[in-house]
Amino acid sequence: MSVFQCPVCDYRFDEAVGDAAEGFDPGTSWSEVPDDWFCPDCGVRDKVDFEPVA
Repeated sequence: MSVFQCPVCDYRFDEAVGDAAEGFDPGTSWSEVPDDWFCPDCGVRDKVDFEPVA
């Protein structure tokens, strides 16, 4: 499972954990997150701006 991070506020989306507040169950893959989704913490960055965490 992978983790993706917002480059502005450091919000992280962890595929293994998901994000219940955003409606993503644990195990939700990044590809299942809608393309028009944006950072829930800062609202500044879109999904396309998120960066994979090594």
